[in-house]
Amino acid sequence: MPLSNFRVPPSASTVNVRVIDSTSKIMVSMESMVSHVIKGHSWLSCPSYVFLVEHPPTGRKVLFDLGVRKDFENLSPPIQNWMKESGTTCSVEKDVREILEEGGVRAGEIESIIWSHWHWDHTGDPSRFPTSTSLIVGPGFKDIIMPGYPTNPGSPVLDSDFAGRELRELTFAESTIKVGSFPAIDYFGDGSFYILDAPGHTVGHVNAIARVTTGPDSFILMGGDTCHHSAEMRPSAYNPLPDSISPHPFHSGNATPCPGALFKPILRDEDMTKPFYGVHRPGMLFGNPDAAEKTVDRIIEADGSGNTLVVIAHDTHLKDVVREFPEYANDFLARGWIEQGRWLFLEDFKEAVDGVHNEKL
Repeated sequence: MPLSNFRVPPSASTVNVRVIDSTSKIMVSMESMVSHVIKGHSWLSCPSYVFLVEHPPTGRKVLFDLGVRKDFENLSPPIQNWMKESGTTCSVEKDVREILEEGGVRAGEIESIIWSHWHWDHTGDPSRFPTSTSLIVGPGFKDIIMPGYPTNPGSPVLDSDFAGRELRELTFAESTIKVGSFPAIDYFGDGSFYILDAPGHTVGHVNAIARVTTGPDSFILMGGDTCHHSAEMRPSAYNPLPDSISPHPFHSGNATPCPGALFKPILRDEDMTKPFYGVHRPGMLFGNPDAAEKTVDRIIEADGSGNTLVVIAHDTHLKDVVREFPEYANDFLARGWIEQGRWLFLEDFKEAVDGVHNEKL
């Protein structure tokens, strides 16, 4: 398969990345997130990943996203009402501060929290961190989202999220750096970690990418909600649906590969190089579907580079592959996580595939 032309500016600097299971367990309707619903995949049961990024030369530490706050019953009333109306459910065992401290990282060590965007399943509870920890948000956040609740009764975020701390809104307008096709900001100034402009899903949506090894280079891309499910970025021209899929997505531990042809009838246009799902269009809150499609195309390029592990925030199946916090994820390339995890999401389409098969009998 051809590799994409996804390129990151050269550098000899790296960061350490740890993938944190925030213990959030969310159940949400697929209908509100993708172009159409495939039979048997009406609901998404998923985690919400958080990333700890550590800069060895300086000892600086940042978090990308914060999962769901443990006391989610204290989310702003508009969000609580939406959850009830949509049938969305959630459980959270621990907040991120607890998880960090259990793993030997003190809350006061975190210099910044970067929100991929302002949605409730990513914002966590910044008030659990010292006011010395700044909060970084994407373009347009202050104009559209602030002030928080209760100052603004209709706000989706809380005043307490940023009370007493620096709230830094990013702008990519003057950035001349490109990571692939993403406009980028070099966070540490040495090419080890970039924040990426990733518009479309909602106002201020950003991604991030970390260089975790050199010689060869390898990267972890933190995709936020650019995609909610891996079927929005695979298959693609760079990762076409293979004739034979191993490990078998329906039978864990089965040495017999799964025929790729089983999935062709549920592909869009039966195209083995087109993702199963497109972006959701109707009723995107502060979203831009056309921009979202372009951002998905950019993440597909990263996914097709051969050396970039793309981690979207709600990838349930990645839990079967990655080593989570307090372990490090830097050696993902050597451990083969890309190949191991690439097609695991197909498990979600078993009912649809069985239905097609039964119709032919």
